[in-house]
Amino acid sequence: MLRRGRLAATLAALGVVAALAGCETSALAPRTSGVKPQARPATLAPAPAPQPAAMPAQPAAPEPSAASQALAQYYARVQNDLLARGLLRTDGGGPDTAFTDTMLVRNFAAIALEEEYVRGEGLRPSGGAASAIKKWLQPVRMTVEFGPRVPEDQHAFDRAQVSSFAARLARVTGHPITMTDSDPNFHVLFMSEDDSDRIAPRIQQIVPDVNPSALRIFNNLPRSIHCLVVAFSDTPGGYSYGTAIAVIRSEHPELLRRSCIHEEVAQGMGLGNDDPRARPSIFNDDDEFALLTTHDEMLLKILYDPRLTPGMRAEQALPIVQARAAELTGSDGPS
Repeated sequence: MLRRGRLAATLAALGVVAALAGCETSALAPRTSGVKPQARPATLAPAPAPQPAAMPAQPAAPEPSAASQALAQYYARVQNDLLARGLLRTDGGGPDTAFTDTMLVRNFAAIALEEEYVRGEGLRPSGGAASAIKKWLQPVRMTVEFGPRVPEDQHAFDRAQVSSFAARLARVTGHPITMTDSDPNFHVLFMSEDDSDRIAPRIQQIVPDVNPSALRIFNNLPRSIHCLVVAFSDTPGGYSYGTAIAVIRSEHPELLRRSCIHEEVAQGMGLGNDDPRARPSIFNDDDEFALLTTHDEMLLKILYDPRLTPGMRAEQALPIVQARAAELTGSDGPS
């Protein structure tokens, strides 16, 4: 996954993040009356109100640093190069990317039932070690945050993209996924290079007992890492997710930011690995597809079949996966 530049790591934490109680305020409406007041006598006219002092001009938002500007230029070149080579497709797959139920099962086994990194050890590759079903059982409450140096003209676009994708995932999986700022458990952080020193402290705020190995991932991210997600189990060593945090660089042009949203949020749902044979798919290091494909939707539908439970190993899961893949592809049997 590092070759394509997007990183997903699923690590186990030592517990769930403590929930903070929210509070609400209600606006006060002015009292109104239908009685027209009489004119005030001139002798009782109030003294002219003093003119308020001119407010000092607000300082303009700081310009991006030279490092941030250079990163934005670099990612713009990356996107242009990929598009020039016919990559970053947004069509979801077509006649040139046909797949069978057998291929779908194989890809599910590689993406959902193998580890990309050793659990709890940061970015140490696992060598495709066998894993187990990882998914959310509790409702997903997603929120979006922006670093203070992220340009404000990006906020509305990025927030809308996350919200739209969350709604799509809810439809595809049948799992409750909502956008909310109240007690969120899936945080999507857009951060610029100039906000990089805020990332690790923010992660520690969200997950106070975060494993130091997981936290070190967020320090000094190389530009080859475009974005990443870390998902935490709600019990030590468990497979049921309780918290997830995606970090996306704000220097990306719009299509690369959308691509990061799709891959990292989908991987944070439990499809944590990549496989070079998966096609048409975003869970592949070749960058052919920028956005979630029909094939990837099927992977999510299989993962969120209620018969598949967190911690289930391949020998238990694959008969269910095979039956569901045949249903989704309209196949009568392995092909």
